[in-house]
Order: sequence, then structure tokens, then C-alpha cells
Amino acid sequence: MGRIVLEGLEFYGRHGVRPEEGRLGARFVVDVELWVGFEGGGDRLEGTVDYAAVYRVVAEAVTGRRFYLIEALADFLAQTLLEQFSRLERVRVRVHKPHAPIPGVFRDVYAETERTR
Repeated sequence: MGRIVLEGLEFYGRHGVRPEEGRLGARFVVDVELWVGFEGGGDRLEGTVDYAAVYRVVAEAVTGRRFYLIEALADFLAQTLLEQFSRLERVRVRVHKPHAPIPGVFRDVYAETERTR
């Protein structure tokens, strides 16, 4: 099983429980790991997963929808990717919220989920 990783996809979204998060928005970072049986599939796109198409799916969800929880966004992305890309065997999604409204010093907050076909 091979693995394709899209790491550090940055988007501006309006996710969060607080009203100002929906109104003002913030930066979100998404990492996606895709497990695909591409070994021996040759040098054709049909033998793997088009990561440009994966990027479009992620971008549309992060910028075009509103989720109150980054956990729900991660879960939605994982499920949607499995549904839309039949060659995927397993997917891991991590949604970072580096500017979460936490009263303290921190480097990052993220939610991670993994789904297997």
C-alpha cells in the first residue's frame, strides 16, 4: 500500500462555536494522508488518486461550509474523500486551528480522524 500526503493546505474559513469566529473567520491548515494501492499501477493517473482533485474537495469544504467543530470538519472531509475516490483504502485528516480562541500560549490545536474502507 502506498501513501500520498498533502500537508499544510492553508485556507481561510469561518469555523467555530463563537459568533465572532463565524463572522470574522480565521486561518485553518489541513493535512491529508491517502493510502492507495498504486504500486504496479504504471505511470498513469488512473492508477492512483488525483491529488489536485483531493485538494479541490478539501478547499470547497473548508472555505464553502461552516462547521462549529474542527472535529466535525475533519470527519466530513474523511468521509467525503472515501466516497469520492474509489481507489482510496484509508484516509487520515488533520484539521489545525492555529489561532483558536484559547486564553493562553500554545503552538497549535488540531483534530485528527482516520477512516478505512
